[in-house]
Amino acid sequence: QLLLVESGGGSVQPGGSLRLSCVASGFRLDTYTIAWFRQAPGKEREGVSCISRRNGNTYYGDFVKGRFTISRDNAKNTVYLQMNNLKPEDTANYYCAAVSSWITGWDTCPLGWASYNYWGQGTQVTVSS
Repeated sequence: QLLLVESGGGSVQPGGSLRLSCVASGFRLDTYTIAWFRQAPGKEREGVSCISRRNGNTYYGDFVKGRFTISRDNAKNTVYLQMNNLKPEDTANYYCAAVSSWITGWDTCPLGWASYNYWGQGTQVTVSS
């Protein structure tokens, strides 16, 4: 069974930082394209960042503007999302998602949620003073 488990969410003040983790079990993350998405109440799910299988090419949503960094540790079967300079509008439930790189290609990754077929349960991030 393929399973993704997110952790690292919490409550921080504006300007603070969090590092989210996504641990995979049942499959090797390094053979998949991985992405982070988020969804706030009453809003659509939006792509935050993704990382390709080969070369670690990364893409970010326009709203990130250099504040977040996605990375992967294949030895730990884990993908991270380092979030700095957090803003109240970053408050949302953050999800990790995966899709086989045989579908998306090895050197790129999509930021559309419909491209991914494996999802974690999410971790809540709240940014408030």
